[in-house]
Amino acid sequence: MNENVKYGAAGLAVVALSIGAVVYISQRGHKPAETPPAKVAAAPVAPAEPEVQYPVETPPAPEPLPALNQSDQPVLKALAGVIGKAPVDQFVVPDDVIRKVVVTIDNLPTTKVAERLRPVKPVTGRFATSGNENALTLDPANYDRYKPMVDLVRSLNEDQLIALYQRYYPLFQDAYENLGHPPKYFNDRVIQVIDHLLGTPELKDPVALAQPNVQFEYADPKFEGRSAGQKVLMRMGSANAAAVKAKLRSLRARLAQQKPAAK
Repeated sequence: MNENVKYGAAGLAVVALSIGAVVYISQRGHKPAETPPAKVAAAPVAPAEPEVQYPVETPPAPEPLPALNQSDQPVLKALAGVIGKAPVDQFVVPDDVIRKVVVTIDNLPTTKVAERLRPVKPVTGRFATSGNENALTLDPANYDRYKPMVDLVRSLNEDQLIALYQRYYPLFQDAYENLGHPPKYFNDRVIQVIDHLLGTPELKDPVALAQPNVQFEYADPKFEGRSAGQKVLMRMGSANAAAVKAKLRSLRARLAQQKPAAK
């Protein structure tokens, strides 16, 4: 079973709004009859603004945001104010924080999240199985490996977490647009991913495994075919997954509570 996608999914959600205005210019006048009309180059087409479903107001800030490339230290400091410096040091990969959060959230519904792009350090300990090679199962002892991360997720102060994300939302949006997507709003993607994670099936022990090569897989194809994000929740056990889903539901309600942007 691939161990490259051990992420604290619930800590990856929060949002804000930044929409630009479009200026229309019209020209009036009579053209002299004796002078042929001058050829005017077509005005460049402004890039389309993303259609926004779930905006969140960006509050005024006492100082300008750092550039995305210089945002690691301010973001880590702000995150330490929410969860504490020790958990930040223990769990968070300290470089390219915003970019890694964005690309990981975007990729959770896919089959694989690259290890080098993860924003959260992997859980400790070895992956354990029970039974023999003809009847392998997932050892429930694995679930304890996720408990420190899940305890942190359960204890998150949502007001502080959302305020942090609102403050830095323009940088999250920049990082999302830099992935090369057509114009999209990052918070809308966050809501989509949360909904996807909430659809994770609950596995009941014993969970049958197979080992067709070096890595372990779920023996049941309908579980093995799940996304990277859903496999994270499946792998941590039903009790841990339930705690993470509860936090995700709560965060989703907070992030989607504003009215959709006017069209």
